Amino acid sequence: MNHKFQQIQNWSELARQANWSAAALAKLCGVSANTLRRHFLQQMHKNPSAWLAEQRQHQAIELLRDGTSIKETATCLGYKQQTNFTRKFKEFWGACPSQQSPVRQIKSQNGRK
Repeated sequence: MNHKFQQIQNWSELARQANWSAAALAKLCGVSANTLRRHFLQQMHKNPSAWLAEQRQHQAIELLRDGTSIKETATCLGYKQQTNFTRKFKEFWGACPSQQSPVRQIKSQNGRK
């Protein structure tokens, strides 16, 4: 394994700094895109782009559950269009982002939809 990867403690933070881009992540790590890909396939059993997309969606859930609006969440995660964020969110989670808002969760817990 590349010694540069051994020093990395917080991959999630690097993902945000790289704006969810595999090429930018490789640059932040000081390695080539191919080296990063080999590392991810070996250590995380998926390519960097798939891992970054997954991390981005998990960050979206956290933001939405903390009460961040859908528009603000999309912007925070680097989406240029809210509709693109909503589509990717629904593809990944099988539900619309509006179903993750705290108000929606409270209503669901009270037996209302």
